[in-house]
Amino acid sequence: MNIFISGISGTGMGPLAIMAKKAGHTVFGSDKNAGPIVPELEKEGIKFEIGSQDGTFLDNCGNIDWFVYTSALKDDHEELKIARAKGMKCTKRDEFIEFLVNELNLKMIAVAGTHGKTTTTSMIIWAANKLGLNAAYLVGTTLGFAESGSYAPGDEFFIYEADEYDRNFLAYHPWLSLITFVSYDHPDIYKTEEEYKAAFKTFESQSENIIRGGEIDSRISLAGAARREDATTALKAVTRMVEEAGREIKEDEIIKVLNSFPGVGRRFEKLADGIYSDYAHHPEEVEATIEIANEEAERTGKKGVVVVYEPHQNTRQHEIKDGYKTVFKNANKVFWLPTYLTREDESLEILRPEDFIRDLVNPEIAESAELNDNLKNRLENLRNEGYLIILMTAGPADAWFRTAFM
Repeated sequence: MNIFISGISGTGMGPLAIMAKKAGHTVFGSDKNAGPIVPELEKEGIKFEIGSQDGTFLDNCGNIDWFVYTSALKDDHEELKIARAKGMKCTKRDEFIEFLVNELNLKMIAVAGTHGKTTTTSMIIWAANKLGLNAAYLVGTTLGFAESGSYAPGDEFFIYEADEYDRNFLAYHPWLSLITFVSYDHPDIYKTEEEYKAAFKTFESQSENIIRGGEIDSRISLAGAARREDATTALKAVTRMVEEAGREIKEDEIIKVLNSFPGVGRRFEKLADGIYSDYAHHPEEVEATIEIANEEAERTGKKGVVVVYEPHQNTRQHEIKDGYKTVFKNANKVFWLPTYLTREDESLEILRPEDFIRDLVNPEIAESAELNDNLKNRLENLRNEGYLIILMTAGPADAWFRTAFM
């Protein structure tokens, strides 16, 4: 089939384009801005255009059988309007992924949860590659040790980061589902906590087998309790894969591989000496990441931890604002950036950094900040004094941070 993917260079859609190409489909795509998967798309020889997305490139791609788009695409998007007018099959990515899984006769291993799903998914991919388990996969980040999406003839499993946003994960019927951690999120989609948790219950009911997180195997030696918990969940999944594949691989060998996990893009990613970037943007994630940072600071002889924090989505912040009170208690300094605004409820007041800081149990360590030379210079001075600097964001501050310190 001829597939067109709108939003192709992002971490959500780019890996899907790569997997579809490797599965034998012809893939085209477009994106408004160049995302992190561009180098991988170019390596695979996938034709795509970065720019206006006005439909011109789509028109030039010939007969398209399936137009796949992201949840961020609005109904009045020019490409989507043209695709519908031409009678193309138009769906979000979840329906196309379900099609690929069935077409290729793969056993889906779906990793879901409010936090930890990217890291856990990446750990399973790392272990499957190292142990020679035949597995296709998609993960919503860049991997330093492999491409972000893969399929090869003979693959038995499909490892997938199943996102609950826009109820995407309810399209699937996995062979094995992992539930890492569930805590209310995405109030723009789920109006109540009960509605959010009900979606996970539905997802579980559609799954053949379930593994729940929350445990830590004492043999896992990675830094941070959250990472050790993710690795323990991954260990259970890989053990099931080994059994299903009829392989004889000892558990100690799996643990050894997981303990050598190198990390992934924007999940406690080391950019330079003393400089890290992380995707954390929810109070529980932030607190867990600070714990990891403190263990790393102690291990590497740093004086402490300095956090640069960019909240994500004002609508979400109104729901989770009270959750920040004790989150930064183990940080030495916090620079609080303005919230990255996306998919907003315009009736809500925009919360300022000061609105969060005054409610902290330790407001004296935090101050509002902007992405400018002043912040760069202050962070550089703190690094020179011996502090570990970590940015936490799901927004554009990551690009600024990389330019400033790499």
